[in-house]
Amino acid sequence: MEEARNERIDEKSAVTELLLTSHIFNQSEKLDTDDLPPWIRKHYWDGKERRVKKPILVTERDIEAIYGFNEVRDIAKSLPFIDYEEFSSQLKLTVFDLGARWFARQENALERIRSNPVLASFYESFDSFEVSYVEAKAKNKPKEASREWIQSLINEISQEKEAENMLRLVRIVAPEDIRQKLSELVLTKEQEEEIEKISRAIQYREYLKRIGLLEIGKLLFVGPPGTGKTSLARALSERLGLPMVEVKLSQIADQYLGETAKNIDRVFVLAKRLSPCILFIDEFDFVAKARSTDEHAALKRAVNTLLKAIDEISLIEDNVLLIGATNHPTILDHAAWRRFDDIVPFPLPDQEMRKKILDLIIREIQGEFNTLEVAKMTEGCTGSDLRLIVREAVLNALMTERTVLSQQDLLRAVEEFDKRLNLKIDK
Repeated sequence: MEEARNERIDEKSAVTELLLTSHIFNQSEKLDTDDLPPWIRKHYWDGKERRVKKPILVTERDIEAIYGFNEVRDIAKSLPFIDYEEFSSQLKLTVFDLGARWFARQENALERIRSNPVLASFYESFDSFEVSYVEAKAKNKPKEASREWIQSLINEISQEKEAENMLRLVRIVAPEDIRQKLSELVLTKEQEEEIEKISRAIQYREYLKRIGLLEIGKLLFVGPPGTGKTSLARALSERLGLPMVEVKLSQIADQYLGETAKNIDRVFVLAKRLSPCILFIDEFDFVAKARSTDEHAALKRAVNTLLKAIDEISLIEDNVLLIGATNHPTILDHAAWRRFDDIVPFPLPDQEMRKKILDLIIREIQGEFNTLEVAKMTEGCTGSDLRLIVREAVLNALMTERTVLSQQDLLRAVEEFDKRLNLKIDK
């Protein structure tokens, strides 16, 4: 709904667009829920059916809810191709062709059509319009990316006997709720290449299934804390339009030691139920710890359960992208390593990367800065460290009621960060 309101479109055009979209969608056997732009799909979403059912009816309340417009009756009556039914407050197109031609002449119509697959499917046959249904659909995330889809699945699962035991183990995030986009991360060339490979694997999943290449889509992110492993996993969720199922192995083991093996099975069952999705397993070094010590036998059984579960899940067959993350790769044994088809390193950022990270962090902050100077001073710092430094600079400036910062603010924050780091090391 917010997406619809934020677009530059006048009231008459908005009402006409919704009516044209609903009419074309209702009349077509080929168009389905994924063809509706998210702001329409969200409003008409049926949680029980997990889709938008046909026919879509457009009432005064629908328009008010989607666009926030008032005086809908007056808007409808001002257009000769729309009929307003007083009793039901329903709006209908009386002359479709007239409405379609009128909308096509309006300001920003082409922009709207190119982001609305339903309209694009109709207008791509117009000689004067350079629009593509395929391109319009590619601009919109599928229904599985929406929080409505995820909540529908959770509601269904929550009615089952094992629901509470499954859902308490994980954090489920909708792609649209992830704040940090892929474009806001500074990645290594190897990380960028891995993202591209995974994107292609998802795009050609049916082809890979047909030729029998099933062992694809199990990644292990390796690197020190704060180097962006979790951030990249979440950004991938947003980019690919896949829900994120997050779990920390150590928390499962610590909190539910007696049922650890069952809990691991529950996590993987839940991921398959929520597919397509990303299953992100953090603190994967828990596996090595359990296998290399004489700890409780139940914990070792849990480890074997985990390794078996990883073997039995697949991006190609189950539509689940598995990502493990560890801060301590040196203690992982061979049994853990060989479960993953790709190992993605997350090194400490070099000077060039630190400068790029700083540029991204301060992009909305007023002031004149030399981020290269700060990058040179922060060798060994992670992306999280750099964010803490900028945060400290901002808070210090606010103490003197300043919202415009200087280079000196950043340098002072670096010094304070170094002092805290030295205190931590001394302890």
